[in-house]
Amino acid sequence: MVDLRPESFFDLSECTFSDLFAGIDRAWDVIPKIESYVKSHLTPGVDGTVMEGAWIGADVHVGEGTVVEPGAMIKGPTLIGNNCEIRQGAYIRGGVLVGDGVCIGHTSEVKNAVLMNASQVPHFNYVGDSVFGVHAHLGAGVKISNLKITRDNVSIVIDGEKLDTGLRKFGVILGDWVEIGCNAVCNPGTVIGPRSLVYPNTSVSGYYPADVIVKLRQETEVVARRKR
Repeated sequence: MVDLRPESFFDLSECTFSDLFAGIDRAWDVIPKIESYVKSHLTPGVDGTVMEGAWIGADVHVGEGTVVEPGAMIKGPTLIGNNCEIRQGAYIRGGVLVGDGVCIGHTSEVKNAVLMNASQVPHFNYVGDSVFGVHAHLGAGVKISNLKITRDNVSIVIDGEKLDTGLRKFGVILGDWVEIGCNAVCNPGTVIGPRSLVYPNTSVSGYYPADVIVKLRQETEVVARRKR
């Protein structure tokens, strides 16, 4: 039986918001609770640096040492920790809980998500209805799909059993130190255990255990050009 509790994906011992996961049996069950948790723990204000040209909503906290660059837009409720980088053109839509040392980069969009310490969504990424463990990292252009094309609940097959998550919108659970290669697509309901790797350009869905590599094998052909 696969252990789907948050503790199987995340080391919560140093997580400042570990109480968010209290009583959760399946890691994804935390997703509907994110926004209300942020609202209840939010003290709006800016303790970091917001550069001219950035836009910050009323229900936003920016922690010490965090820098918000010009062109970034942050809507509330959003709670951002210390020493983070919110780079030019980032769009945070609200319901977002960010730990310390996190990077949200150029033209990356985040909504209803948890990004634990030192996680990174640095280049052209979309993250919605998802939870990232510490040091989880997306390569450039990685997209997380959080809504099925059929618009019904997201389900996951684990050990041959189809589980209804009960969620219409569910992106990913990425365990601690997960790496997703450039231009990969994570389909709705992708759950990846700690320290696993996903090759670039791969389309992934469903459950992957800890310490695996998800490889995409391609064939290339090189031929001589015809002379004109």
